[in-house]
Amino acid sequence: MSPRERERSYGGAVAGRTVPRAPEGVRPPGDGPGARRRAAVHPGAWWAWAICLGTAATRTTNPLLLGLLTAVSAYVVATHRSPTPWGRSYTAFVKVALAVVCIRVVFAVALGSPIPGTHILLTLPEVPLPHWAQGIRLGGRVTAEAVVFAVYDGLKLATLLICVGAANALAGPTRLLKSLPGALYETGVAVVVALTFAPHLIADVQRLRAARRLRGRPDRGLRGLLQVGLPVLEGALERSVALAAAMESRGYGRTAEVPARVRRTTTALTLGGLLGVCAGTYGLLTAEGGAYGLPLLLAGVVAALAGLRLGGRRSPRTRYRPDPWGPRAWLVTGSGAVVAALLTLASVRDPQALHPGVVPLVAPALPLWPAAAVLLALLPAFVPREHP
Repeated sequence: MSPRERERSYGGAVAGRTVPRAPEGVRPPGDGPGARRRAAVHPGAWWAWAICLGTAATRTTNPLLLGLLTAVSAYVVATHRSPTPWGRSYTAFVKVALAVVCIRVVFAVALGSPIPGTHILLTLPEVPLPHWAQGIRLGGRVTAEAVVFAVYDGLKLATLLICVGAANALAGPTRLLKSLPGALYETGVAVVVALTFAPHLIADVQRLRAARRLRGRPDRGLRGLLQVGLPVLEGALERSVALAAAMESRGYGRTAEVPARVRRTTTALTLGGLLGVCAGTYGLLTAEGGAYGLPLLLAGVVAALAGLRLGGRRSPRTRYRPDPWGPRAWLVTGSGAVVAALLTLASVRDPQALHPGVVPLVAPALPLWPAAAVLLALLPAFVPREHP
């Protein structure tokens, strides 16, 4: 037997040794698309879970509940994030959230706050402004009530950003592209490219800073920033050109021939459905439109989904190893939806507990059953971790 035939019969040499080929029709354990489908959680489930946590964060300004939401999202990310560029972006979102809180406090100190207070922390020099700028001041008295209110307000937005960072770390935006309807394929590609820019940028900065440290060159300060910025921009430009070439080679933007009647029906259903969703949402938010808000919202959702379904005929494409929506995806989504629903209910029944007052200035208390509701978001942490 010749060496080529021997290599072909054994499946080739791997790391200096030969590996027998598996019999025909038999897959090794854990190999193939079926194993991946059994292990993976649908990316839409992680994003729905994170969006529900963000919705729950908008219903409260209690720093204890907001801190609990942040801790829950951090624990789930620590147990399920993948070793990818977007999986390492959670820390960057946390830093941005902390910066948002600091900026909110600085604005409250420098520009004043409408919150009255009696506990004066310091008095800044006040800059006189013209009469047309009434209601705005620069400097003046800084009260503890105004600072605490700014911290509460900034923490709410910071928690929302952290929840988005959790979704970005748990499920890369590129996986969502496979699950979008065909009518939103082009829009989905644009959104995915925009969302993946930040993780790749962070990975490039970390790689270049590590390389400069190994060479004994400064990687901090203004000089280090200038030395790192140019290679990062060059890498982003090269990645953009490569992405454009890959999209063009795969026929991106090509559409199928669809009759004019179907196109008009698709446009009418999609636009009408979106208008129905907007009108129904407005009706639910107002006291007068409670009777017609929910039916109009449901009708708009159905019409929009039908329009997207018809619009998908213009973009024929196949999915390689599609992510199934299984019981674990329902568990992940359901846990987030329950948290959002319970905190919304708590904000209606006990608004004082979810929105602690700052005038008079009192220490926030942790409401028990809303805190227990937040802990339900930990259920995804006990879902078996997916394998690549």
